[in-house]
Amino acid sequence: MDETLHDYEYQLPRELIAQRPLARRDQSRMMVLRRGRESIEHATFADLPRFISRDDLLVLNDSRVLPARHFSDDGAVEFLFLRKVAPCRWHALVKPGRRFRKGAVTMINGVRAEAGESDEEGAREIILAEDVDVQRAGVMPLPPYIARLSESEDEARYQTVFARTDGSIAAPTAGLHFT
Repeated sequence: MDETLHDYEYQLPRELIAQRPLARRDQSRMMVLRRGRESIEHATFADLPRFISRDDLLVLNDSRVLPARHFSDDGAVEFLFLRKVAPCRWHALVKPGRRFRKGAVTMINGVRAEAGESDEEGAREIILAEDVDVQRAGVMPLPPYIARLSESEDEARYQTVFARTDGSIAAPTAGLHFT
């Protein structure tokens, strides 16, 4: 069977996308596809143990999400800092990338930031005037389908309950429903 990306397109009304997590994580809705029976069942995440067999393997991501998202002081450019490559030099995803090309300069939290080269993965080198730990000084990077700015309570809500080791720049959203 030849599959294309088009085969996976579907309509998802914006009003059905939750913009805030539920107070009780395990009450999130869950759709269960029973392939053998060709049926769909609706449940909550608290029901997950009913659907896991003794032979299944459950892999948990224990990385903590870092507040690595920043905006330029004028609000025109968004940065998601991926990794430090040298003192004062970081690789970051930049949006919109065309607005911050090589040689462009802006301010991030009062610190001068200059655009360097882009790498093969689309990340841009950002050269800061000061050696700031930008992965701890920003805001939580919310999933792209969340259409709001990050708030202080997101620092806890967008971590899994088993997050231990710093390192993620995006929430492992499938793990957010565990309690």
